[in-house]
Amino acid sequence: MVDILSLGLLGIIAGFVALLIIWVIVSLPVYLIAKIITGGRATLGQAMGATLLGPIVYVVVSFFAAALLSLLGGLPAAALAALIAFVAWLWLYKSIFRTGWAQALLIAILASILFIAIGAFFATIIPFAIFWL
Repeated sequence: MVDILSLGLLGIIAGFVALLIIWVIVSLPVYLIAKIITGGRATLGQAMGATLLGPIVYVVVSFFAAALLSLLGGLPAAALAALIAFVAWLWLYKSIFRTGWAQALLIAILASILFIAIGAFFATIIPFAIFWL
């Protein structure tokens, strides 16, 4: 007999596994583009580190920059905080992949485009695959 507690634990484990799978999937475009941009020096581990730490750095820097810049008030402070946070994210890419600023920007832009293209591909294919099951 299965009790509620074991189902809860199973749900937690399944959620953790799903997060790991999503993390790897999200890291793949960054890895592929970084591998090309760095001439093959990038590793999947570096890409996974970048995709894990990038949003964290962005949120933390954005929060503190917005708090400090709130003295300016309104939209300029929020826009400037977002720009500072984006530069911090690029610095993270620059540091992790050992590239220059332009290469870090190129990795960020091309990985985003590749991620969107992959997402669009699967969004079109999956409904048809489910229909034929």
